[in-house]
Amino acid sequence: MLMQIKKIFKFNGGVHPDGNKAESTHLPIARLPIPKKLVLPLRQHVGNIAKLKVKIGDHVLKGQMIAEADGNISASIHAPTSGKIIKISEEVVPHPSGLPDFCLTLEPDFKDQWIEKKSIQWKKLDSATLIQTLTHSGIVGLGGAVFPTHMKLKINKTQSINTLVINAAECEPFITCDDMLIRERADEIIQGALITQSILNAKHCMIGIEDNKIEAFQSLTKAAKKTSIEIKVVPTIYPSGDAKRLIYLLMGIEVPKEKRSIDLGIQVFNVATVAAIYRYIELGEPSINRIVTVTGNVKTPQNYEVLFGTPLPELIKNADGKETKIDKFIMGGPMMGFDLPSINVPVTKAMNCVIGSSPELFLPPKPVMPCIRCARCADACPVYLQPQELYWFSKSSQLEKAIDYNLFDCIECGCCTYVCPSNIPLVQFYRYAKSEIIAEEKAKEAANTARERNEFRLSRIEREKKERAERNAQKALGAQEKQATDEKKLAISDAIKRVKKNQQENIKNKNE
Repeated sequence: MLMQIKKIFKFNGGVHPDGNKAESTHLPIARLPIPKKLVLPLRQHVGNIAKLKVKIGDHVLKGQMIAEADGNISASIHAPTSGKIIKISEEVVPHPSGLPDFCLTLEPDFKDQWIEKKSIQWKKLDSATLIQTLTHSGIVGLGGAVFPTHMKLKINKTQSINTLVINAAECEPFITCDDMLIRERADEIIQGALITQSILNAKHCMIGIEDNKIEAFQSLTKAAKKTSIEIKVVPTIYPSGDAKRLIYLLMGIEVPKEKRSIDLGIQVFNVATVAAIYRYIELGEPSINRIVTVTGNVKTPQNYEVLFGTPLPELIKNADGKETKIDKFIMGGPMMGFDLPSINVPVTKAMNCVIGSSPELFLPPKPVMPCIRCARCADACPVYLQPQELYWFSKSSQLEKAIDYNLFDCIECGCCTYVCPSNIPLVQFYRYAKSEIIAEEKAKEAANTARERNEFRLSRIEREKKERAERNAQKALGAQEKQATDEKKLAISDAIKRVKKNQQENIKNKNE
């Protein structure tokens, strides 16, 4: 089947790094065995940490909610298999900071016993009811953003979604988990897309897929044959998988920096996310696993279906990692991923790829040389920034200037760093500047809060002082009035006594 490229709108910049995708797509998705323990971070999503619903010693079933979403921007955590909660502690998690976070440790009983699974008759329910149901699913954006999915489905009454875009681009090098998911489970993706389209009441639905995924395109086309879903092929260029870039490629619509896509009637979901929606609605299965690409310096690069909480060494062991030649592990792709702080971290909802890095695979960085003002970075920038100017301002800590040059529009895709002939790690400077600005804003906010509290304290002290003075004055006035009243009563009493005495003396004188 030929991939027919319909009208596509080319965005500015972009790069063509080596894909390195074929290595992990020659084998089907493998299912990883249940490990001896599962370590489940309570924060696997954007927003508030989930609230515990279990305690140490509790026995749980597969799919049981063990931590509940705390507020709207939060996501629930479910038991990936049946077993016993043996520990609640801080553990190292896969995060660039390397800091520990609160986790549950589940000891599987290897019975893999499910809770009672119930499908939802979604065609008979309204959108509000379905969204409320999905708040308990634990589903987040599985493309890497990990934003709670139910919040992306909540659209204000004043807004309406005209087009649902399903992101199947997967432009980052090395990552193939979406590609393999599409090849093997295209029906689930199409059904999940139809459910999502119905919830959003979107008139149109289209899928954007890069032209290097021929087998995935064929699977999608076959699965969508009897639907109105449109499949559009986009050129293989990084970062076509960025939501705003994909919208422009497919529709020629540029989302302004101060707006979100939903403000223009467009919502974007990743293919794995809509597949998870299908499994929850139709099969009653909450979010307990995902497909992870294991590639790089491993003997068997492959995609694995992995339970959340699985220790990373278990995953690497199944891929026959050449540990003696691996100097570090990268989570995500080489463009936007990060070095894992340790191999002893669990698989989470955000972990779409793990790359075993080695000096042969990723050459050591070359010496950094001065910027030569070649403007290649500006040509490659997909959001029309001036990376060289941002570099100077970030390096010299001229943060206000960096803001003026739209620093926060940078999506940190790494295109500028990739093309820089001077080997300057540009994105690192932008991240540094962003972190400094955010830290300054937090410090200002803390100072403003402290000042407001102090002003309120002084105001309260002054008010209490005034109220105390008024009370004292009232007491003094009351005492004066009482004294005057007592003196008046005493004078009247004395007058009466004198009158009575005079009357008695007069009577006595008359009798004499």
